[in-house]
Amino acid sequence: MLRSDLRLEWLVSFLGVVDTGSFSAAAELTHRSQPRVSMHVAALEREAGVPLFDRDRRPVTPTDAGAVLAEHARAILRRLAGAEAAMAGYRGAARGVVTLGSYPSASVAFVPQLLERMARTRPAIKVVLVERSTLELDAALASGEVDICLRPMAPPPGPSVESRPLWWEGLIAVHRPDHLLAELPEPLPLAAVAAHPLITIGRLGSSEAMGFETYRAFSERGLEPNAVQATNQPQTLISLVRSGLGIGVTNLLAVATADTSGVVARRLDVPCGRRVAVHWSTTRTLTPPARTLLREIEASEAPPGTRDLTGDTPQGSSTGSSTGSSNLRIPASARRA
Repeated sequence: MLRSDLRLEWLVSFLGVVDTGSFSAAAELTHRSQPRVSMHVAALEREAGVPLFDRDRRPVTPTDAGAVLAEHARAILRRLAGAEAAMAGYRGAARGVVTLGSYPSASVAFVPQLLERMARTRPAIKVVLVERSTLELDAALASGEVDICLRPMAPPPGPSVESRPLWWEGLIAVHRPDHLLAELPEPLPLAAVAAHPLITIGRLGSSEAMGFETYRAFSERGLEPNAVQATNQPQTLISLVRSGLGIGVTNLLAVATADTSGVVARRLDVPCGRRVAVHWSTTRTLTPPARTLLREIEASEAPPGTRDLTGDTPQGSSTGSSTGSSNLRIPASARRA
C-alpha cells in the first residue's frame, strides 16, 4: 500500500522513465543523476510492492501496474500544479516586468497564447519577449538579460540552470516534391536522407552542433550527415530547401509554424526528438512576476502535435517517443505540395 507521505520527486523520476523509456534519458530529462532516478524508482517500487518496469525490454517498458500508476502520478502532479496556481491569487497580485527568452518556433506556436492569457489575467505584469537562438539563450540567461527562457533541452544548458520539461516533438525531413525521396514511403529512413546534402537547425561546423537533436539522431545510427547549411530560422530552412539546396531536417514545430508551400514535410524513422523545457538560473532569486510567469508556462497546454511532458494528457502522440506516430500533425499544405 502506498504511503500518504510518498515523495513527489519519486513520481517525477518515475514518469521520466515512462516518457523516455530509459533511466539515463530520464536523468537527462529531469536534470538528475541516473543513480538518483534509479533510487527514486526503486523506492517507489518498494512502496507499491510490485515491479513498475520490465527492465529486460528496450526501451524500458512499464508493467501493467506501472502504466496504471503513471496515470495516477500524472493526475497527482496536475492537481498539485492546479492548487499552486489557485493559491497564487491569494498571495497578493504580483506586479512588475519579467523578461521571457524564446527561440523562433516556440515564439510562434506557444508564446502568443501565453502572452495573451497573461495580459488578460495578470494585467499588472508586463512580459517582455526576447528572441534568440538556442545557444544565445544560455548567455542571455546567465547574464540576466532574460529571467526565464523556453529552450530545447539539447544541447544541455550551462551550469546553475534549473528546468522543467514542457513538451516533446518529433524530427521532420523537408524536401521538394520532385526529389528522389518523394518515391519512398513514410516514415523516411534516416539512412536515405543522409545520402543527400542537408540543411539543419543550429550552427554549422561548431563544436556545439553535435549536441543538437538532428546530429544526435544521425550519430546514433552511425551516420555522418553532410550538412551544407544551418540556420536558426525555420522559414530560412524551408526557403533553402525550396531552392533545391538540400534536404531540411528540423523539429516538427519549425515546420508547423513556417510557410511550407513548394516543399513536402515527412516524418523520419527515428525514436528521438526534441524535448523543450522552461529554464531559469539558480544563481538569482526569481522575482514574484517571474514566479507567476513560470507557473503560467507550466499550466499551459503543449502546442498541437507535440507530446505534453508536464503530466497533462499527451497531445498528438500515444506512448513512447517515435516520430512514426500517425498523429503528429504536419501542415496540410506541406503534405499536399
